Amino acid sequence: MTIPRALAAPIIVTALFGDEDFQWLDKQRREYFPPERNVLRAHLTMFHHLPPSCAPELLRRLRDATEMAAPAATLDSLVSLGQGVAYHVHSPALETIRADIAEAFGGLLTPQDQSPWWPHVTIQNKVKPAVAKALLDALWIGFRPRKLAIAGLSAFYYRDGPWEPIAAYRFGGGRSMNAPKAKPQ
Repeated sequence: MTIPRALAAPIIVTALFGDEDFQWLDKQRREYFPPERNVLRAHLTMFHHLPPSCAPELLRRLRDATEMAAPAATLDSLVSLGQGVAYHVHSPALETIRADIAEAFGGLLTPQDQSPWWPHVTIQNKVKPAVAKALLDALWIGFRPRKLAIAGLSAFYYRDGPWEPIAAYRFGGGRSMNAPKAKPQ
């Protein structure tokens, strides 16, 4: 028996940004990420690999979680990734949403998704450590913590590189438009 293509792909869950923050973060990602490796738009991954069998229940939970007002969030620091740079995201309410979903799918989580969640937005990766350190030092010069608008939650099938959108839900109801699609070719 052949498994349908959609069922064979793991699911990624992300938080979506407000339009202004999305544009700002995505611009930095385009500027600092090696172009040949930058196949996605700016995003905040909440889960890296959920089984496709959980899709109906997952989508219900994402929809229910976004019935409330958007969670407050802050980009509170810069972080070295060794070979890249990210912004750390502080959002207790978003962490609660993630914890609730993790609890619901506890037995299905990969080791990566079972680990404590470290919310961040990567703007540079897969560069030489000296290049990453230079960017980190440069960004720290003018850095001030700033509010980050979390607009919604989304789910994607992972296809060995490109992400195939499943659904996106805006906090307070509605559809979100800035899901991390593959960059246009």
